[in-house]
Amino acid sequence: MTPQSDQPEDISQQLEQLRQEARQRAEIDAALNRLFAPEDDALQLALTAEHDAEMPAIQISPLQGRLLQVLAIACGARKILEIGALAGYSGIWLARALPSGGRLISLEVSEKHAAVARASLERAGLSDRAEVRLGSALEILPTLTNEAPFDLVFIDADKPPYPTYLDWALKLTRPGSIIVADNCIRGGKPLRVPVEDDPATRGLSEYDHRVSTDPRLVSVAFPMDDNGMDGFAISVVRAGASEGTA
Repeated sequence: MTPQSDQPEDISQQLEQLRQEARQRAEIDAALNRLFAPEDDALQLALTAEHDAEMPAIQISPLQGRLLQVLAIACGARKILEIGALAGYSGIWLARALPSGGRLISLEVSEKHAAVARASLERAGLSDRAEVRLGSALEILPTLTNEAPFDLVFIDADKPPYPTYLDWALKLTRPGSIIVADNCIRGGKPLRVPVEDDPATRGLSEYDHRVSTDPRLVSVAFPMDDNGMDGFAISVVRAGASEGTA
């Protein structure tokens, strides 16, 4: 009789292969982090402060932080807008990409999170170029028009308003600016049709659809976090795009 694929020995072999692949992914991630995105004391202390303050451990990965730096430098960023500060970990990566005289403005709705983020940026010696503004991003964004254009916008906040954050990102940027949004894959939930009926998934799904089809943007999304289950959507504002419109 021909062995079936669901025989116990086959299942055991498949499980062992999955374990080996998981170990290999972990080894590769660790090696890439050591080589391309080593964390210094300031970054590690930001994570410690996040833990000590009992904040959710939802910060970006070191490689994502390095990618944000690469993108900021590639577009010659002098002004960066971050929507969602958390503990300041991503803010450190972003602010370190700025030249002398550059400015990072980070928006944070939680008073506790804002205080932790400010302390993290101060420990990193970045208070001269980075500030955390407390309040709802949807209320603060309209007040930033006189400080625009921003060269890079990083969105990593509550998910239902992502489409509205995109509207404001387009209003506050220029041709050549880069817009990055985190959590746009979320295990594939925002990419499924029909989309699940919850506000966060709907917000992410609409964001993904819009950045992939808006003629003002050139966009890509790819998995680079949570074992390939989540990642960034990255958009470049096209030359010739109408500024100040959404």
